[in-house]
Amino acid sequence: MNYWLMKSEPDVYSIDDLARDKTELWDGVRNYQARNFLKSMAVGDIAFFYHSNTKPPGIAGLMTIHQAGVVDHTQFEEGNKYYDPKSTPDAPRWYTVVVAYERKFEHYISLDQLKATFSPEELQVVKRGNRLSVMPVDTETAKRLLTLTES
Repeated sequence: MNYWLMKSEPDVYSIDDLARDKTELWDGVRNYQARNFLKSMAVGDIAFFYHSNTKPPGIAGLMTIHQAGVVDHTQFEEGNKYYDPKSTPDAPRWYTVVVAYERKFEHYISLDQLKATFSPEELQVVKRGNRLSVMPVDTETAKRLLTLTES
């Protein structure tokens, strides 16, 4: 099992939306490095749900990877903001996952708290200028993150 951090703007899709929906396709990732991370996910992996572009940004809860290796259908939909004219159903460029709600944290972990607790080497999201929407989290860092939700 691996751990991940996945970002979403809460006014677009939040942890509360996922709690309501139970599962959701994590569509629209159009960065090759983030796509490669999505492609390497496996069913049962755990992801921290990070609220970005909000005040304060931070980790709101947990989700699990419910389906892996899913072709992102939005790449084929003309008029969709995620449409990719170079992608075809026979040769898709964009893959994603379906995530499932696990829980919302009782104690939101703000970016300021993350920066005070972790170095950029331990947790990429605290690295200045990091805009990647999907990133790995090593097991020891994940365990430390989970202890922060309990205090």
